[in-house]
Amino acid sequence: MAKSKQLLAQQRKLDSAESYQKWEDEAVLYDEMSGADKWREIEQSERYDHAQIRHRLERLRSFRASGDNLSLLFTINEGVHGNMGGMGKSELYSRSKLGTKYLIEDYVNEIASALEHLANVDDNEISFDEKHDLFHRASLCYGTSALMLSGGGSLGHFHLGVLKALMEQELVPTVLSGSSAGSFVSALFGTRTNHEMSDYLSSDEVFVEAKEEASWINRFIFGKSEQFDVHSIEDAIDRLIPDLTFQEAYELTGYRINISIAPAELHQTSRLLNAITSPNVYVRKAVLASCAVPGVFPSVTLEAKNIRGERQKYLPTRKWVDGSLSDDLPAKRLARLYGVNHYIGSLINPIVMFAHDDSVKGGSIGTFARRMGHKGVTGWTKSMQSLTQRYGKDWPRLKLFTTMAHSVFQQDYTADIAIYPDFHNFQMRKILSPLTGDELMALVRQGELATWRKMGMIRTSSKISRVLDKILLEYESIEHLNFRYRHAAQSATG
Repeated sequence: MAKSKQLLAQQRKLDSAESYQKWEDEAVLYDEMSGADKWREIEQSERYDHAQIRHRLERLRSFRASGDNLSLLFTINEGVHGNMGGMGKSELYSRSKLGTKYLIEDYVNEIASALEHLANVDDNEISFDEKHDLFHRASLCYGTSALMLSGGGSLGHFHLGVLKALMEQELVPTVLSGSSAGSFVSALFGTRTNHEMSDYLSSDEVFVEAKEEASWINRFIFGKSEQFDVHSIEDAIDRLIPDLTFQEAYELTGYRINISIAPAELHQTSRLLNAITSPNVYVRKAVLASCAVPGVFPSVTLEAKNIRGERQKYLPTRKWVDGSLSDDLPAKRLARLYGVNHYIGSLINPIVMFAHDDSVKGGSIGTFARRMGHKGVTGWTKSMQSLTQRYGKDWPRLKLFTTMAHSVFQQDYTADIAIYPDFHNFQMRKILSPLTGDELMALVRQGELATWRKMGMIRTSSKISRVLDKILLEYESIEHLNFRYRHAAQSATG
């Protein structure tokens, strides 16, 4: 009983930490009190193949220490992936506040060090092309991480806290996606340099914007305005997001932002906008479309820059609405476009709350969803969709509504690393409660805390892919310089 009280007191210290460094210091003490520090030292566990990990770790260390770079390269070639011997299981990160088994962390660190070592081996020993081939194949096999920001209305300030925490530790993946509120935050980040984003998050501007957003949300929801102030959102987007295309944003920041949008008409498909699929589309219009909640906000026609640099409508006959209705967490599309196989999700979508979390309380909708279960709700919406498709020829709006409802509930709202607020005592009706600027800033704080709790897992599970990305970027620069040198030499002799 005494130990339980001590742990509760220590948890309160964790929850009140003002920085990650302070949180980490308190987490060390928590792990000592709970015995998690001893658990991390013990290699043996039924949850992963500790013998295989230990064997590979010793081989890597031995080859690097002896300078046997060819054997080191061969051993790396045998397989680099994030779940070697089951080491990527989330259960292995549930015991300690700070991370997982030291053996797993040592193995990941050794792989990363070995890759960096091989990258610097003289080309006379291992050719540039052979090393480049290794790093390219290892990157394809290991995959990369993506950060997915869900929809969630005014709760989107939680995403700002998540990004702030990851930025401070230099752990933001280069691939980001966002829908609805998540699209706004991903664009806010993906159109600024890291320095500019840090300045924004540390300034009073965040609080000023939070107060302004709280003002126009509350005026609409609580009857002080008969019509939603569309211009408030447009003004905020124009004020906070530079007028860039997706390609221009990528060239400026190096981050690949992806924004989900849903069709406003039947028989159309959702889209994921980015520098690959729609390089010339303006990010601002994509965000406006992804935030267009049907019945509240008018659907949006996209705009793009044409070959002469002029602004024009993009797919002028099509209109688009809230991206969370069709593809809130576009994992499959990110996998196809970027080779993503590891997902960090900042999850604030109300559907996630009441359809996937039994701890969420309050509200008839939430009670209904929990009693039916997620499969039950999905089956019910599918039945309603079938009925309206068959008998609702004269009610096109109803057909569109049931189609959207089924699309919302049939989506997969999961991620390898799920970051979400503490919804244990969350009341669903709070979503429709007046929000003050202070409350929106409290959501930023919640995002930071929730991310700090997962920081050890994020750092370990993404380290190898981050090292490979860095090496490949350097190698591609070298390859480009070599090409220019050869071209110049050929021109001089020709």
